[in-house]
Amino acid sequence: QVQLVESGGGSVQAGGSLRLSCAASGYTSRPYYMGWFRQAPGKEREGVAVIGGSSRTWYCDSVKGRFTISRDNAKNTLYLRMNNLKPEDTAMYYCAAARTITSDIPTTSYDYNYWGQGTQVTVSS
Repeated sequence: QVQLVESGGGSVQAGGSLRLSCAASGYTSRPYYMGWFRQAPGKEREGVAVIGGSSRTWYCDSVKGRFTISRDNAKNTLYLRMNNLKPEDTAMYYCAAARTITSDIPTTSYDYNYWGQGTQVTVSS
C-alpha cells in the first residue's frame, strides 16, 4: 500500500518561504509522476507542480518563478520549495503520485492514484 506523508506546512507572512516534503513508501516501483496539489476552502483542488521520472516539470501559471518542485529518489521524498509566498497561496497542500506513465505530464487530480493527508499553508498579508 503506497503511503504519502506531507510535512513542512505552516503560517508565514507574505514574501516568506516554506519547503514542503512528501515521504513516499510502500510501492514496488517508483511512481513516474509525482505532484503537489492544493485546495483552498470553497475551491476545487488544483495542480501546483508536477515532476516526472525524467525530471520534466510543470507548474501552474500562478506559481511559476516562485515555486520549485524536486525529488530525491534515494530518500523517496518529494519537495516543494515555495518562495515569495502570497496570501492567495493559502490552502491545504497535497502530495500525489500517479501509477500510469504518459507522454503528457498529468496535471489534474483525476490522473493521480495516491494521495497524502495534506499539510496546511497559511500566508498572511
